[in-house]
Amino acid sequence: MAGVVVSGAQVSYISQDCEEIPEFLGRKYGHMAKRLDLSFNLLRQAFSPSKSPLYLLGNILSASGFPVLGAIFVHDRGGADLGIRSLEGLKTFSYLEELILDNNLLGNDLLLPRLPHLHTLTLNKNQITELESLLDHLAEVVPSLQYLSLLGNIACPNELVCKEKDEDDYQRYRYFVLHKLTNLKFLDTRKVTRREREEALIRGAFMKVVKPKDPKGSSAAASASPEMLYTPLPSGSRDLTNHRGILGKCRYIYYGKHSEGNRFIRDDQL
Repeated sequence: MAGVVVSGAQVSYISQDCEEIPEFLGRKYGHMAKRLDLSFNLLRQAFSPSKSPLYLLGNILSASGFPVLGAIFVHDRGGADLGIRSLEGLKTFSYLEELILDNNLLGNDLLLPRLPHLHTLTLNKNQITELESLLDHLAEVVPSLQYLSLLGNIACPNELVCKEKDEDDYQRYRYFVLHKLTNLKFLDTRKVTRREREEALIRGAFMKVVKPKDPKGSSAAASASPEMLYTPLPSGSRDLTNHRGILGKCRYIYYGKHSEGNRFIRDDQL
């Protein structure tokens, strides 16, 4: 088939703009593939789990005309379409050890079938913003996972995604991931150290990043009940047209090099 590159037990299907895994991949290579590369496609997990009972309907055709292996329409009781599970076709790759899903459109609702032999998973440059639900899911379906990479996602706080993040943010992220996935030996670009594993055991549960509430929702709630607003300013200065000062950020950083208190301290007294 066009677009497929096979080398021994390695199968690559890169840059094919596929939104689901084509049926022929699993039919032809699922029994022998140990490494599968699906980078630079349009894979996404459009299915959002519902608490109500679901009805699963049969196979569908992809945009290229191939049947989508294991891809299913999910309907609720009223028949409303809830989306497509685009990674369901991976269940045919029962001997898979390495899975590359870089540069796709996968988000927080990513769902993998159970892959007991998978030890390497890379999800670089997707659309993952939340860690906890993803890590809980991976702990359940890929129990042998030893190498995980999430670089390029918002959920992985480093300078590749946001310049405001620093090494401390990234280290806290590592502790939380190692707390959830205790068998990891390699995370992103760095080997897991013994000290990291010990810290994750002690403090990892407290390293979860809690995002602030949606500012839009907060402003809407504030406008709905103005009497609930609190301000430490006196009532006379609450009028925005009658303020007496401004609040801003100062770029100057004081290091104390020219402090008067340092003038009379000799080097031998430090």
